[in-house]
Amino acid sequence: MTLRRPNTAFVGALAAAALALSACGGNSAPSSGAVKSKSSGVVKIKIGWIPPNTTGVFQTATQYFQKAAQEANKNGFDVQIVTQAPSGGEANTAGLNQIMENMITQGVDVITVSPGNTEAIKPAVRAANAAGIPVVYVNLLDVQKDVKVDAYVGFDNVNAAKVSAYALLDYLGGPGVLGAGEKVKVDPSAPLDLKWWEKTYANVDKSSIRGQGVVIEGVKGTIYSTQRLQGFNEVISQFPNVKVLGTLPGDWDRGKGATATEDLITRFPNAGFVWAASNEMALGAINVLTPTGRLDVNPNGAPPTAGKVSVLTNDNTPESTDAIRKGLIIAETTHGFPDWGWVGTSIAVKLVCKEKVDVRTDINPRTVYFGNPDQFYPNPKLPTIDWSGIRSNCKK
Repeated sequence: MTLRRPNTAFVGALAAAALALSACGGNSAPSSGAVKSKSSGVVKIKIGWIPPNTTGVFQTATQYFQKAAQEANKNGFDVQIVTQAPSGGEANTAGLNQIMENMITQGVDVITVSPGNTEAIKPAVRAANAAGIPVVYVNLLDVQKDVKVDAYVGFDNVNAAKVSAYALLDYLGGPGVLGAGEKVKVDPSAPLDLKWWEKTYANVDKSSIRGQGVVIEGVKGTIYSTQRLQGFNEVISQFPNVKVLGTLPGDWDRGKGATATEDLITRFPNAGFVWAASNEMALGAINVLTPTGRLDVNPNGAPPTAGKVSVLTNDNTPESTDAIRKGLIIAETTHGFPDWGWVGTSIAVKLVCKEKVDVRTDINPRTVYFGNPDQFYPNPKLPTIDWSGIRSNCKK
């Protein structure tokens, strides 16, 4: 792959210092691009992976980037995953841009990135475009204007939050799999996705469900937080006797989620639930509610306990799945983090190999609850990837 020199003004503005990049799955020395060894037929590909932070969510995704690379490397590839997150998390947009610029100059073959701020990252994406390096967005399906993003792997944040809202309504007395409401028989392997929930609630008396609680959003004003609030509120607002008493940002952070929970429960002592838009913040809420005896601990999906506070959330990682098994989290909407890495690696390799890929890969959000956690961890069900076929068709 021939790389054109990145815009020097952009580099000068962002690359104040070189960042050390950690390589997983092979030699960490810089490569000159995807190379096919004449002696062995092995295709070497270096994938840059830039998560916005190093929380459990993105640790899980990174783990499955690495697992997918290991599978590829059994089938004629030498795939390296080069991972670097900006210090300070997704708020550090300059740091994320700088990491991408460094990856461009070091000659990665493809960049996968989860942008916290889609507008702020566009200069770096344009630099990758100019260098001829494919870009894959992870954790986002919204097609971007003014830049070329070759593929998107993620989920609809609005729909994911709607799924969480329906799980809450279920726990508060509506039909479903939780609480005291009508129990709906489900195949244990069936996905409790938005389609399932909307069908279940199509003829529900919306005034019959009652409850009140608080919400912890992510980084206020960013796309992910805005879309999740939108989806949750769109559903809850249809049920006149379910009230959101207050909302505070927790910045996707466990410590800040704990602080937000403490503030909200102090202001609204009669709150019966906390919906946290990510599980890091939910785990922070649990840390606050447990010592005071306020946490509703319910490992069997029984009705809510009066005077307690139930925690529901979004994301789904091994840690939060264990919390569901223990009843600390009532329900959680999975966003498919293993799929991000597993599928994202295959798409990145296909792009380098000049193979056709789907522009958008939607990881269907669905409910995790006491009845189905083993579907998700420790051994998540992942799609089969034909690495041998990808290698046979690789034109690089």
